[in-house]
Parts: sequence; structure tokens; C-alpha cells
Amino acid sequence: MSWNDFYARRDIMRDAVDRAAKDNGRLPFAELDGADELFGTEHQLLLALYHRWTLLLGGKLRAMAAAPEDGHAPDVDTDLPDRVGAAWRETAAEHPTLRAVLDTAIEADPESLRPALEAEQRMMAFAAGLADPGEPITEATKVGASFLTLIRHAGAVPARGRTRTTRRGLLSVAS
Repeated sequence: MSWNDFYARRDIMRDAVDRAAKDNGRLPFAELDGADELFGTEHQLLLALYHRWTLLLGGKLRAMAAAPEDGHAPDVDTDLPDRVGAAWRETAAEHPTLRAVLDTAIEADPESLRPALEAEQRMMAFAAGLADPGEPITEATKVGASFLTLIRHAGAVPARGRTRTTRRGLLSVAS
């Protein structure tokens, strides 16, 4: 891929997200000039957008869930799963239309982006310390899926007590 192609693909991705903002997260692939030549299919464009999301999220995770050697003060900051959840929510808040495009695509055809979604789920589980790289992929994916569901719906349910995250799951502590 040439630099011209790189910049053209970037512009198409930006245009797709801008247009999707006006249409409830629907990706207007047919309306994007050059999308079929540079991406081939809507699925390939969605994969590129998911890659973009992963880069943004990874950067936020690195900044917010940094290790002690990176300047993080564990005795002052909240626990790691809280920081990882905050990183995901901040990334989603900073890029709501990109997240809406991906969510809309996943809802419309859950299988289309399953590998990318499962990779995100594992990344979240590993970053939060809820799964180890040596664990079976299916187990890490399940843990990450549960964790991501909690992150996404954290504000939707009134807290009944404080919840503490353990390595293998959640432990509710009544207050």
C-alpha cells in the first residue's frame, strides 16, 4: 500500500464515521467514494474501523492502567480493573460514533466481527489482570466478555454495595 492509499483509506474511514453520526451508527459503505476500491467490502472497512478502535483503546489503557514502573502509584490510584474500565469508558466517550458503528455492525451480524470483538474482550481481561496469557483463549474471552458487559452497563444499574473484582470474578460486598 502506498502512502496515497494509506491517506485515502484514512479519509474514507473518517468520512464513514462522520456520516454514520447522522444515521444512528449505520455505515454508509455504498455512499463512500472510493471505499469499494480501497477496502473491497463493507466487512473490510468495518475491520479497519475496529483496528482503529483497538489502537485508540490500547493507547488509553497504556496511559490509564500503567504499571508502577510507568509512574502509576498503586497505593493512591483505584484498583486495576477500575482503571481499565475507566479507560474503555473514556475511549468510548471520546469516540462515540466509532463505537456506535461497531456496535451497530455487531448487532446486525454478530458473526461478522466476532474475532475482533473476542480479541478486544481478551485484551480487557488481560489488562485488568482478570486472566493470564497462559489461560485457554476461550476462558480469557469469556472473562473479558463478562468484564466488558459490566463496564458497559456500570452506570445503568444503581449500585447496591461496593463490588470488588477478584482474579476469577466479582465479589459483591454489601455496604
